[in-house]
Amino acid sequence: MGNTYAKAGVDVTAGYETVKRIKKHVERTKRPGVFGEIGGFGGHFDLSELDYKKPVLISGTDGVGTKLMLAIESEKWDTIGIDCVAMCVNDIVAQGAEPLYFLDYIAIGKNHPEKIEQIVAGIAEGCVQSGAALIGGETAEMPDMYDPEDFDLAGFTVGIAEKEALLSAALVKEGDCLIGLPSTGIHSNGYSLVRKIFFKDNAYTLTDKIPGMDNQELGDVLLTPTKIYVNALLPLIKKQLLHSVAHITGGGFVENIPRMLPENVQAQIQLGSWPVLPIFQTMQTVGKIQELEMYEIFNMGIGMVLAVAPEKVPEVLATLAANNEKGYMIGSVVSKESEEKVVLKEKQL
Repeated sequence: MGNTYAKAGVDVTAGYETVKRIKKHVERTKRPGVFGEIGGFGGHFDLSELDYKKPVLISGTDGVGTKLMLAIESEKWDTIGIDCVAMCVNDIVAQGAEPLYFLDYIAIGKNHPEKIEQIVAGIAEGCVQSGAALIGGETAEMPDMYDPEDFDLAGFTVGIAEKEALLSAALVKEGDCLIGLPSTGIHSNGYSLVRKIFFKDNAYTLTDKIPGMDNQELGDVLLTPTKIYVNALLPLIKKQLLHSVAHITGGGFVENIPRMLPENVQAQIQLGSWPVLPIFQTMQTVGKIQELEMYEIFNMGIGMVLAVAPEKVPEVLATLAANNEKGYMIGSVVSKESEEKVVLKEKQL
């Protein structure tokens, strides 16, 4: 093959090698409904193999944001794909959907097949954790759009739910209990502020060790993958134990919890009812950020909030425990007494 395209900065042969390298990772993600081989013009999925009576498809798409910049600087590419899958599948499982399949999009300045393989290995691991099949994707080499070592990453997922089992704010009632599921860290939101706090306003490095973080390097703490909540939530959804769920992403408690509530109620959150992870305490101190503002930006150690009828709480907690998942009673749904949709322990936002 001629080298004209290579002179423009695009290595077609590297693309071929990348496809060969990632096939074994894609193979790990196969599940019922998948047919066809990777590399075609579209991914295939057979819904007739699934036992749903009134199926509803729920889709979600997301990226990883500027957390990617830390992965690039650290040259650690094998976990960022988990983040990408997590951000997508957590959104749809919060609506009651079982993830079916996932597609990725990687835009890169220069195609290094070994780097792409590590990124896709992380995506495949996220798919395995969520039960989604990786049925396709795109790697775009764009030499003038990105620097040679830079890349961007986004994904798209489709899930399925029984129509009558969909979670909805309309199901939430005054008196419902709010159960929080712990996060693994910052997850994948707020990293523009995270980078400002540690690396722009203060002279931290990725190899610094921060007190209270089990002697971990700061870079490893910041790159901790987003928790995937599919295995925690699906058993509860199938037992119809939940009214609605909020995925605590960008906007923290203040923007996301209202999305799970009807208009006539508000959430009352009891601060101190779960352990706030040390990374958030460090950021608050180092960044000189007010406590309430932290809850407007970050998950503060809670990645999902579940609205549950009081009589269902024991079964929810028991089901979580049976699946080695933790749940904290963090608040309740009360009649709306003010304009705020979220009240944090007598402090109003």
